[in-house]
Amino acid sequence: AKIYMMGGQICSEDLPKNKDSLDKARKFYQRGLQKCPNNVVLWCLASQLEEHVADYSVGSASAGVTKARSLLELARLKNQKNPELWVEAIRLERRAGNDKLAISLMARALQEIPSSGLLLAENITTSPRVEQKSKSAAAIKKCPDDPRVITAVASLFAAERKNDKARKWFERAVVLDPDMGDSWAKLYAFELDAGTKETQDKVKERCISAEPTHGELWCKIVKAMSNRGKTVAENLDAVAQSLRDRMR
Repeated sequence: AKIYMMGGQICSEDLPKNKDSLDKARKFYQRGLQKCPNNVVLWCLASQLEEHVADYSVGSASAGVTKARSLLELARLKNQKNPELWVEAIRLERRAGNDKLAISLMARALQEIPSSGLLLAENITTSPRVEQKSKSAAAIKKCPDDPRVITAVASLFAAERKNDKARKWFERAVVLDPDMGDSWAKLYAFELDAGTKETQDKVKERCISAEPTHGELWCKIVKAMSNRGKTVAENLDAVAQSLRDRMR
């Protein structure tokens, strides 16, 4: 599956954006999905390619979203109860401005997989502010030890400038799963905004010792062609900066 992923990404990201490179990327993903129909990352990459067909001067943005949506529906048929595919479908609708459909999909997803930390964390961060506290309480009851839920709650405290509580919850997340790079990056981004040079350096040292390898944003940035061969400290800086840019 890795060969097909890399081939598709090279064609879609590194070659000039035209119909030829789009067709080449499609072929890589199509071949990959024929051989690896249970590879969730391949399905997501194929869907994201279709979502952005307009960038290749082929078809409209709305046509791209329609094709991306149908690909993700097929992916969920072939891979039942997969939270990553549900989250990708929900985010697709949010990016397309279809908030009502995104809310409906989230409700269906949580019916199918009520104890998914990934879905519960996504539900916390995308809900209106007035609903976030109740969603957080419900999520903690279902997944008290899921680092994604814990960091989602920590981020709410950070947004409210309740820094002591936020730090406590971010710390809990990295202790629960030191291999989750996203938790380290969120803690480090928090310390860059609310901490001191000393607290920032301590988090960086601990992250270097932990050598995290997992996490949605962590893997996306670490595995980018431009970041290959970089140190854990450099990756931590890059992921934390990406998180801070999102907040602005």
